[in-house]
Amino acid sequence: MSLPRKDLFDLPEGVIYLDGNSLGPLPKSASDAVQRVVQDQWGQQLIRGWNLCGWMDQPSRVGDRVGALIGAEPGSVVMGDTLSIKVFQALAAALQMRPDRRVILSDTGNFPTDLYMAEGLIALKNAGYQLKTVAPEDVADSIDASVAVVMLTEVDYRTGRKHEMSAITRAAHEAGAVMIWDLAHSAGALEVKLKESGCEFAVGCTYKYLNGGPGAPAFIYVRPDLAPDIQPALAGWLGHDAPFAFEPNYRAGLGIERMRVGTPPVLQMAALEAALDAWDGVDMAELRSASVALSDLFIAEVEKRCPMLRLISPRDGARRGSQVSFAFDNGYAAMQAIIDRGVIGDFRAPDVMRFGFTPLYIDETDVLAAADIIEEVMRGDLWDRPEYHQKSRVT
Repeated sequence: MSLPRKDLFDLPEGVIYLDGNSLGPLPKSASDAVQRVVQDQWGQQLIRGWNLCGWMDQPSRVGDRVGALIGAEPGSVVMGDTLSIKVFQALAAALQMRPDRRVILSDTGNFPTDLYMAEGLIALKNAGYQLKTVAPEDVADSIDASVAVVMLTEVDYRTGRKHEMSAITRAAHEAGAVMIWDLAHSAGALEVKLKESGCEFAVGCTYKYLNGGPGAPAFIYVRPDLAPDIQPALAGWLGHDAPFAFEPNYRAGLGIERMRVGTPPVLQMAALEAALDAWDGVDMAELRSASVALSDLFIAEVEKRCPMLRLISPRDGARRGSQVSFAFDNGYAAMQAIIDRGVIGDFRAPDVMRFGFTPLYIDETDVLAAADIIEEVMRGDLWDRPEYHQKSRVT
């Protein structure tokens, strides 16, 4: 099937949606899937659904489908919980693998929750660990024999700057460190080659480019050769080798199953599983090429029309994820004015206007129409109205 696939999504009339990097739109199949689970499975099967409807197997089954989109081996990805939980799991397991080292290395562009989880784990362990953050371009040169874990988000959530996964993973391994990748802004946006990279762990969310819906479950990847020996810090009931034996002590499950924690969110997982149907037959290299072309066109059009906006994303598409960010002192107000006219992007403090490009439902016509509206708002100072300066809780 070719791109785009707009007919697979329930997009509001008159809206150009450039915020799939924050929350993907509703796939038409997801509504029906959730309704079936609610009425036919939960409604009719009740608790029998765990066995008769495959609910207990969802985390692994859906994990394999996500894994296929991120270059992971079958049986190496499992779904469940939130991204914050999965970061904690990966980081705790990674530190156990290097007990004689005390530095967690990340970068100043990492998403705050990853850093918060590291800080919390450090405080919990109270064993002299240190979180060290450096500029993104300085990561590779900062990996030395003191570093236990390198923890990075592949694509910067503010600027779209993209790390070189293979090169940094290789540098980490050469220094004896463990590598964790956060794929929140990568999965479904670009080609990811986890198996080829050799990294130990990866985590990510599914409500952005994978269109799983608000609150969709996160995923965790563990390199298959390591999975049998990882000792989960969060020893949840469903990560046990035999949950329904109800043993008083924890025994880790087989392989990636041990990274499960709590009860799977069946309704959210059903929406995600249906959403993944939109990826059937998609070539990730083709998708990546389309994404770069759309982003390049957007940059050219906006810079030509709106010189007051400053590009902060890498100009080279190979160094950029699937988003474009511009800086503007009144970026929040400007984005509200743009949204009010049917082009939905978002804002990140202090001055970043973000626009995401998802070739599943965005094409060149959308990009040009969006540029028209952005030009109208910026050249006419239409953002400088009181209502656009009133900040909402979510930006």
